[in-house]
Amino acid sequence: MARQSPLSCPGHTRPVVHLHYSGITDNGFYFITASKDGKPMLRQGDTGDWIGTFEGHKGAVWGACLNSGASRAATGAADFTAKVWDALSGQEIHSFTHKHIVKPVDFSPSNQLLLTGCNDKLLRVFDLSKPDVEPQMLEGHNSSLRCAVWISDTIVASCAEDCEVRIWDMRTSKMVTAVPTDNPVMSIEMSRDGELLTVVHGKLVTFMRTSSYEKTKTFTMPMSMYSASLHPSKSCFVAGGEDCKLYKFDFDDGKELESYKGHFGPVHCVRYSPDGEVYCSGSEDGTVRLWLNIVGKTYGLWRNPGDS
Repeated sequence: MARQSPLSCPGHTRPVVHLHYSGITDNGFYFITASKDGKPMLRQGDTGDWIGTFEGHKGAVWGACLNSGASRAATGAADFTAKVWDALSGQEIHSFTHKHIVKPVDFSPSNQLLLTGCNDKLLRVFDLSKPDVEPQMLEGHNSSLRCAVWISDTIVASCAEDCEVRIWDMRTSKMVTAVPTDNPVMSIEMSRDGELLTVVHGKLVTFMRTSSYEKTKTFTMPMSMYSASLHPSKSCFVAGGEDCKLYKFDFDDGKELESYKGHFGPVHCVRYSPDGEVYCSGSEDGTVRLWLNIVGKTYGLWRNPGDS
């Protein structure tokens, strides 16, 4: 196996618990990291270079996301707020008060709505064009929200500390269906083409069609995983969890292709870049690391001596 040399992105002083990539813009792409140090950070997507820190939360930041054009950022924190930021200036635009800790946050595909999940068991949807209007509420979960993502501008998927993925229709504020899982769900991710949800639950990674909510594939992992991400081409997926390693698997048959150790604590989050050339991981050790999808390729700060 070729030697992987990840790039380490310093800056956080506490565990990194979530990260999210923007889409590809005219100026490249970016990612944001959420950390228990309360200081979400914006970085260049292909190199990990620090761009800025969003200052304003007074507690651990549990969730963070960028809109597709990387012009806005959103964060959810233990100070009972979700905040929306100007990603270009770092200035706070909105602060939405909740009744408990806010964890997942996600912009709708149109970038007009903000979805939040809270430890009060409620999902909220804020209209960013009318920030003073009370949010739309989605009620029904029996425990604290752990994950929430948009499937479309009208459909939402969410997971709490139980064993199911719930699908909601924003037009009715009602649950459409609940898809059972074998274990409590740790993370969910929408594929870049919007066709699949990647669901991590215990030692299992399940792929679910967003058109029918049917499970298409489930693979057993070497140990409990906390996060997984599907390559934009759907050729492979990466996962990380308890043993501090990053794993890559074939999407067709689930066969392990590679595994690398670089973190010194469990891996809480991993995501592929929108161009599929790198994947990024955040860990209990407080570091963010960037990994090449194809080891040895010249890309970003990596140089293959054979290409010179």
